[in-house]
Amino acid sequence: MTTAQLHDAALDVTILGDGPAVLLPVSMQVPGPEAAEQMRAWGADPTLGRTLASALADAGLRVVAADYEGHLAAHPQHHTLTAAQVAQDLLAIADAAGAERFAYYGYSWLALAGLQLAIRTDRLTALAMGGFPPLGGPYEPMLTVTEATYRMALANRADPPAPAADVQPGDWDATEVTVSPEQAGQYLTLYESLRGFDERAALDRVRVPRLAFAGENDDIQYGERWGGAYVGLADGLKQHRDELVARGWTVEVVPGADHIAAMQARTVVPILAPWLTAHLLRPPQE
Repeated sequence: MTTAQLHDAALDVTILGDGPAVLLPVSMQVPGPEAAEQMRAWGADPTLGRTLASALADAGLRVVAADYEGHLAAHPQHHTLTAAQVAQDLLAIADAAGAERFAYYGYSWLALAGLQLAIRTDRLTALAMGGFPPLGGPYEPMLTVTEATYRMALANRADPPAPAADVQPGDWDATEVTVSPEQAGQYLTLYESLRGFDERAALDRVRVPRLAFAGENDDIQYGERWGGAYVGLADGLKQHRDELVARGWTVEVVPGADHIAAMQARTVVPILAPWLTAHLLRPPQE
């Protein structure tokens, strides 16, 4: 265990295994029973970070794990969480582990963060993005959703809603926003910083081995409360698959999986571990 000093506060960093380094922005802590049960109800795995880190360490990699998302929940960067700041924070985590060169895997918005990191440093050895396409990313729809989330967070602080009864997992229209305006506002700042982001210009700058995957059904149509946004994560990957492959990406679409299912260790490890070890543990060419 070591500590990364980010620009706003310190963050614990766990290091497992030996070998080429891979940075995982995941939690190594298991939540309490109530939180764990709520996660399971939505199909999530409360031990996901620990399982992923252990699997990659067992595969011969040096895993650098830090709960960056949890850090942001505890220390919201309301006006400063730009794409550039995210990249600097991730580099600080690598620095704390003494990882001058490292691979990176992130899922969902943390995959987006990996792409932003990759175009701002020459220290990456490989980039793996899950649940967010490197081309055809839903930047504008996600801005719409985060704007709606921020508005509801502001309203709910002034007038907290009654707990919703019997909300079904995945029913976003019935789900109440419980985060603070500061927690929601930092992601609004992030997506605002990505207005007009030139994906193809970015991809031209990323030359390390790169992997992208998503669940086949990872597309969400939000209701009016969320601005009617359509977040097509799988669509983006499927529509641009041929171009990405031509650019040197490995692309995987997970049959029958949605956003939550495709992030589970049982899905990720068989894709990620062989790919990382093939690129990071290959014997030197004669």
